Amino acid sequence: MTKAKSGDTVRIHYTGSFPGGETFDSSRDREPLEFTIGSGQIISGLDREIEGMEVGETKTVEVAAADAYGEPMAEQIQAAPKEMFPPDIPLEVGLQLQVRTGDGREIPVVVREIRENEVILDANHPLAGKDLVFEVELVEIV
Repeated sequence: MTKAKSGDTVRIHYTGSFPGGETFDSSRDREPLEFTIGSGQIISGLDREIEGMEVGETKTVEVAAADAYGEPMAEQIQAAPKEMFPPDIPLEVGLQLQVRTGDGREIPVVVREIRENEVILDANHPLAGKDLVFEVELVEIV
């Protein structure tokens, strides 16, 4: 059988969970995830484990935080003046927002803390700092 190699476009089904077993994402109820191996489209720890798989093969892949979304970075946590937020937005811890950067990009942030005059926003990926486990099935080499 043909084995997946770097540069191949592949389709996989996956279930992502934390080491304790709690699932955080799965493609099982939707179309398989399509990407090109080695292109940086998915986390590196999972990408390199797909290489060498055959269509129909399944495997469990453990990915350390450093090879997933990295460690949380302090510079991704910033304070914003409370008056910047429209009054119709009910600010609460855990609220997910999109903010526009100085160069016009929109990035997702989470409200981490609400203080008297400022709101602490966190732009780290929600899975930063977490080890992950994936059950992966190679569905197709396109």
